[in-house]
Amino acid sequence: MSMTFKTGATLGALLLASSVSAQTSATAYTELNLRAGPAVSYAIIGVIPASQAVAVDGCLAASNWCRVSYGGMEGWASGEYLTAMVESPIHANRERLAVQTITYDKSPDGAVGGGMAGAVAGGILGGPVGALVGAAVGMGLGSAATPSERVTTYVMQNPVEPIHLEGEIVVGAGIPETVTLAEVPESEYYYAYVNGNRVLVEREERRIVYIVR
Repeated sequence: MSMTFKTGATLGALLLASSVSAQTSATAYTELNLRAGPAVSYAIIGVIPASQAVAVDGCLAASNWCRVSYGGMEGWASGEYLTAMVESPIHANRERLAVQTITYDKSPDGAVGGGMAGAVAGGILGGPVGALVGAAVGMGLGSAATPSERVTTYVMQNPVEPIHLEGEIVVGAGIPETVTLAEVPESEYYYAYVNGNRVLVEREERRIVYIVR
């Protein structure tokens, strides 16, 4: 008997019928950090390019972080920016997609300096997840224009105080007014060091337009 699958919902039903321990394939909605642990306080061990597929081992029950494999590396990525078929984001559809629920024993080994240093600005980065995703779509899924080498060199050579915000750093995300931004001279950019990332910020909208890596 043959079967035809037409929608993401049908795929979800198929996955529900499979083993709960099987990996789920997902796609990075935008350029996404791969971290050593399930929080922005953990070190960045790699970057998942926009539109690249990853294998999802499982997601935490109480948060939106998922353990994934990409390019021979294993780490943690924000489930808010991982999609599977028409299901977006993956953490909100984990039951339909049969994503395994996993646990994580906290360890300081992968943290940035044993913990996130610097000022704590608080709050979700730039507002609700939907707003961040919408902004990223409007900016081309993280494919903002690359700034000049002069700009990126200035940002690298002039460090600023680390800031900790709740939420992963992606192109299109907004920076709250509580965060003081530094100016890149003779350019259209501000910049900041947020959650382990140097980011270029558009002046008027205060949205991230580029991540300096």
